[in-house]
Amino acid sequence: MIELEGVYRTYAMGGQLLHALNDVSETIEAGDYVAVVGPSGSGKSTLLNVLGCLDRPSRGTYRLNGEDVGSFSDEDLSRVRRHQVGFVFQSFHLIPRLDAEENVAFPMIFAGVPRAERRERVAAALRMVGLQERAHHRPAELSGGEQQRVAIARATVMRPQMLLADEPTGNLDSSSGRTVMEVLEGMNAAGLTLIVVTHDPAMASRARRALRMEDGRIVQRTRRGELRGGPVAAAPPEPAS
Repeated sequence: MIELEGVYRTYAMGGQLLHALNDVSETIEAGDYVAVVGPSGSGKSTLLNVLGCLDRPSRGTYRLNGEDVGSFSDEDLSRVRRHQVGFVFQSFHLIPRLDAEENVAFPMIFAGVPRAERRERVAAALRMVGLQERAHHRPAELSGGEQQRVAIARATVMRPQMLLADEPTGNLDSSSGRTVMEVLEGMNAAGLTLIVVTHDPAMASRARRALRMEDGRIVQRTRRGELRGGPVAAAPPEPAS
């Protein structure tokens, strides 16, 4: 479970403070499927970075599975990123000289997973994304959709509890994008918590619920299907100071 209470992320820019996250409070249950939408600069990617322990809140509390992330050491945060969180980005970030199998195995080498177990996990991960027949192809020999599916296999081979996807179909055609989303949604159906940042209302409407951000705040919460023009639920009013 994810619990955010009054979270701020503030940066100093040109002698002024920029609130990339501004008093964000939200609960995301294990196994949920959440889309985060909003204009550029609204705080979507910053929120994902905080949730994935790539960045720390400037103020407020982030609890992951009941533990206060603010109390974690850098080593603790690294362990969370390695074992509990998977990341998928718009750019695939595959290593060009490695084939699909080797790219998927890469995080397990750093985690010290034994060679035999690595082989088993890689085979299972590639089967899950439908690419077992492309295991020995390098990224240049794969389509964009196939490269993104390799990236998904790599992101989930450590069996994380949560997958954070930042515009995962942004570089793909509509058919490849649908295939990628079906892979992600299949993993969510199996219990993986899925949080997707997107500019695409059609993609956001696939999620169980969506959070709309503006100026670092969650300004709107919607349920599946509401984002396409149905009723919307506004965020609760700010408490009086």
